[in-house]
Amino acid sequence: RTVERHHLVSAMAWTLVPAFIGPMLGPPLGGFFVSYLDWRWIFYINVPIGIAGFLLVRRFIPEIPTESVPARFDLRGFVLCGTALGCLLFGLEMVSQENGLGEASWLLAIGSSAALGYLWHARHHPVPLIDLSLLRIESFRLSVIGGALMRITQGAQPFLLPLLFQISFGMSAAHSGRLILATALGALLMRTITPQLLRRFGYRNSLIGNGVLASLGYMVCAFFRPAWPPALMFGLLLCCGAFMSFQFAAYNTIAYENVPPARMSRASSLYTTLQQLMLSVGVCAGAMILNLAMLAGGHATPQLGDFSLAFCIVSLISLSATWWHVRFDKHAGQEMSGHRA
Repeated sequence: RTVERHHLVSAMAWTLVPAFIGPMLGPPLGGFFVSYLDWRWIFYINVPIGIAGFLLVRRFIPEIPTESVPARFDLRGFVLCGTALGCLLFGLEMVSQENGLGEASWLLAIGSSAALGYLWHARHHPVPLIDLSLLRIESFRLSVIGGALMRITQGAQPFLLPLLFQISFGMSAAHSGRLILATALGALLMRTITPQLLRRFGYRNSLIGNGVLASLGYMVCAFFRPAWPPALMFGLLLCCGAFMSFQFAAYNTIAYENVPPARMSRASSLYTTLQQLMLSVGVCAGAMILNLAMLAGGHATPQLGDFSLAFCIVSLISLSATWWHVRFDKHAGQEMSGHRA
């Protein structure tokens, strides 16, 4: 709301850095704590970080007045939406557990019912908690759907990679974390040239081409083997992080191209909610595929082939987003990127 549209790409390129590299920094930090301190520090560290975030927000983020009277809190929508998200995520996670299908079925049924209830509620409530009518805006809808598919892959990688390196490769938690740090470094480096690339190729071409590269890059992880030089794996993961970083910078700016300023906060709420949901779905999907591969192969612990299958499937999920990328108009985002088709 406070940034002009022609500056939005540059602004978002940097404001989105923490959201992308945060999940990627988790494994390296977790590996450091487990190897050199105590596993409890994985949880303790959240306290000073939370306090620091609170103080920084109070210090640097001004109070921005709204242009309308705040709506009354949608309590019924909150209950329905929270029930749907919680039950669906727990249900998906339990599907992957041995003998967990029965409980998972109940959770998925309850979650699906709550989701349908919220859809009905949102259509009839004047100011719903999450305004699904924003999906009628084409650029927003395409960005949400394509981004959701890509984020499933992004969410699965920080779960699968540490397990691959530590269980199949025999690395320490700290060594594994240092390798995965490459994705965060790649994301940070890509932010410096994101506006120039979007200006050169435009949104539609960038989403199509870079989306394919990002998906294939993570699919390469299926072929990692213990004999591979660590430097080679580090370089490949750095490229993966750069590709994914660029993709999400494009999504998170083109999504708001045609959203009216008065609805920007609601669009942001819906978009960020779906972002976090899909990252969680990615973790659940990675765990489910890995466990199903283990059950099918009769393995008590995951084997290299199980990891390869999981990486291939989650990469194909993000590759399927290409179907939505090609539906963007070739002139999409011209005002923000400066590209002329």
